[in-house]
Amino acid sequence: MNCLITGSSLGIGEKLAIRMASLNYNLFLTYYSNKDLIEKVREAIISKYNVKCYIKKCDLASENDIKELIQEFKEKLGNLDILVNNAATYNDNLLDNKTKQEFMNVLEVNVVGTFLVTKYALDIMNKDAIIINMASTDGIDTYNIYNLDYAVSKAGIIQMTKSLALILDKKVIAIAPNWVDTESTRSIDKEFLEEELKRIKQKELIKVEKVIDVIIDSINNKDIKSGEVIRIYE
Repeated sequence: MNCLITGSSLGIGEKLAIRMASLNYNLFLTYYSNKDLIEKVREAIISKYNVKCYIKKCDLASENDIKELIQEFKEKLGNLDILVNNAATYNDNLLDNKTKQEFMNVLEVNVVGTFLVTKYALDIMNKDAIIINMASTDGIDTYNIYNLDYAVSKAGIIQMTKSLALILDKKVIAIAPNWVDTESTRSIDKEFLEEELKRIKQKELIKVEKVIDVIIDSINNKDIKSGEVIRIYE
């Protein structure tokens, strides 16, 4: 069984890669800038699990990069069983300071990148392949004053998931957590984070392991239908 996970150098992508390796999946992992971190992830996987694990730099704003990614996956692993569109970017700032270039970059990476990876990956997917799109409750109702473009992009991921479920004869699921206890979350202003958690009535940060458990269950649980959006609360 073969799995492609975009954005795997840290956070959800990193922990998911390790979990999938423990389940005997061969892995193809992408990164954008954290080469040292993802090499450590690969080394940890190879040393502990008897699976293949490849890494590749991929700019999801580049269609050529995505085409090369899928071609290299095919050459090294063959067909694809699980696609996890995890990679995303954000640029939090107030509306008056947000430029068109910033807004478009978030949409291009998060939405268009997910679309293109999925489109080209279809050519190498097995019949029963599953697509997992990482969304966010920010695309539903927990958005804030700084992340207009990010919230719009995650709403787009949710709608793309529902539309793909109509188009494809494959299981396509969106995972939408609230604030998760990742490196990026811990790097933001603590006072702002505490205020946001209170505002959306989130008791505490969601553990990454809980998100991973939901992803694995979404893959294995036949009662979860294509097009569903799985919210993760805390």
